[in-house]
Formats: sequence, structure tokens, C-alpha cells
Amino acid sequence: MSKDTIADTITSIRNADMNRKGRVQISSTNITEKIIKILVREGFIENVRKHRESNKYFLVLTLRHRRNRKGSDGTILNLKRISRPGLRIYSNHQRIPRILGGRGIVILSTSRGIMADREARLERIGGEILCYIW
Repeated sequence: MSKDTIADTITSIRNADMNRKGRVQISSTNITEKIIKILVREGFIENVRKHRESNKYFLVLTLRHRRNRKGSDGTILNLKRISRPGLRIYSNHQRIPRILGGRGIVILSTSRGIMADREARLERIGGEILCYIW
């Protein structure tokens, strides 16, 4: 694992989805818990539970089952890290991108916490664009 916990989380979920795994285990931090909470609320992840092993906490995610997928082209869950430690990307509330006409979501880190693009537009605040999910 690297020091970029958001990229590790996104990569773990993407790899589990491409290999059609039902569950994935990621390390638990405050940022990853908030991102996973958004993914559960938006319907990309079915269930999440916190698990403890020898003084370390992990999140066990149950990915949503998708039918009739064939190969990597049939993968429905796509995640892309945008802002990274070497290059931060910021946006105001008017310039937050819309992914697939609003079907995908953008996760932002704002002054009021980590939130999805719809919430940020309603509250009229911008922030750092963490990732795209569609």
C-alpha cells in the first residue's frame, strides 16, 4: 500500500469488480469511510461493515451484483482518481463536471467535508475533486 489511501481504495474496488469478486477488504480511515458512505448512498456498493483484526480496522465491502457482463467492456463500475498528491485539481461549484449527464458522480473534498457533486452544487461550494465514479 502507498500513502495515497484514496487511490488504494479506488484500485481495490476496481480490481475486485473487474475480477467479479463479491467482497473486498480495505483499510479503514476517516476519508475512506466517508467515501464509502457516499458510494453506499448512491447505490454503487451494496453493504459495508467494519471489521477488526489485531488492533487494525478494515472495511469489508459487498459489491453490487451486476448481471450479463462480458469481459472488461461489460464492467459497469468505473472509478478514476483525479486529484492526487502530486497534482491537486480544484473546482468551484459552477465548474464541477457532470459525469455521463448526471448518471455518474464526482466526489469532492470541500470545506464542509467530503460530499458528492449534487450536494456541493446545492450548497454552492466547490473544492478538491477527488474522483469520478460511473
